[in-house]
Amino acid sequence: MSADARDHGGGLDAAIAQYGGTRDSWLDLSTGINPVPYPAPTLPADAWTALPDQAAFDRLVGLARAYWNVPKGAAILPTAGASAPIAALPRLLDKGRVAIPTPTYNEHAAGFTNAGWTVDPGGTDAIVAVHPNNPDGRMWTADALTAPLRIIDESFCDVTPDASLIAMAAEPGTVVLKSFGKFWGMAGLRLGFAIGDPALINPLRDLLGPWNVSGPALAIGAEALSDPEWSDDTRARLTNDAARLDDLMTSKGSPLVGGTSLFRLYQVANTKAAQDHLAQHHVWSRIFPYADNWLRLGLPHPDRWDQLEAAF
Repeated sequence: MSADARDHGGGLDAAIAQYGGTRDSWLDLSTGINPVPYPAPTLPADAWTALPDQAAFDRLVGLARAYWNVPKGAAILPTAGASAPIAALPRLLDKGRVAIPTPTYNEHAAGFTNAGWTVDPGGTDAIVAVHPNNPDGRMWTADALTAPLRIIDESFCDVTPDASLIAMAAEPGTVVLKSFGKFWGMAGLRLGFAIGDPALINPLRDLLGPWNVSGPALAIGAEALSDPEWSDDTRARLTNDAARLDDLMTSKGSPLVGGTSLFRLYQVANTKAAQDHLAQHHVWSRIFPYADNWLRLGLPHPDRWDQLEAAF
């Protein structure tokens, strides 16, 4: 699957070119990234100037194991975002037929297709479960994942940690993916984690090579995973803001379809018309090529609610 066939949020530069304004004047709600990121600490100079040493990797892995309550038998690999293992894992596996229930995040299908797999709704060799699903928030249960290979993408699961399927990570054939960019709001840092069966994680480590995560990402990730109070406060704020967004949209006649507390999916009469209307007010939204009545909105920064409300 070619890169230009995969639609994503973002692309604010194209919106600015079409509708005008500057980046600062736009409210980008096209992604599910926390608008209030983790406050990055001041980093020592060697985080920028030295190759990351093993101690930095070990510290981050230890904190990740504790934060997510990773089973003892599971291996943990820090990665350059969740996208790196999504693209690389299928290359390590014997080709077969993979079930990727749709609609969902389309990079999974791209990764398997590019590696020579057949994406098949009835595929029994592997399954990809985006948990919770993007864009509709569907949740999975462990007993629904019966294929010999299971990739569980929990990029958005840190808003609902009790729903995590991380307990499956030690089972043969299982990999759970985590993304630092969504909940912690630092997508540009490019930090993620592949957690699971060592028989899959160790070859992935070899494929991605040494130093696949930067020194700043290791240091900031470690600080964030050491700060459960920030996580708890953030979940509460996101829950409240998601409810506020629901109230706004439903009052305008757009019922909720699903989502998480990082993004909400609404039914509208015409997605392109809705996106165009919001863009006239420099609010960028997400629409989908497979649904002409779905509009997805992320949460605005707490200081930018007035701009969103004025757009309606």
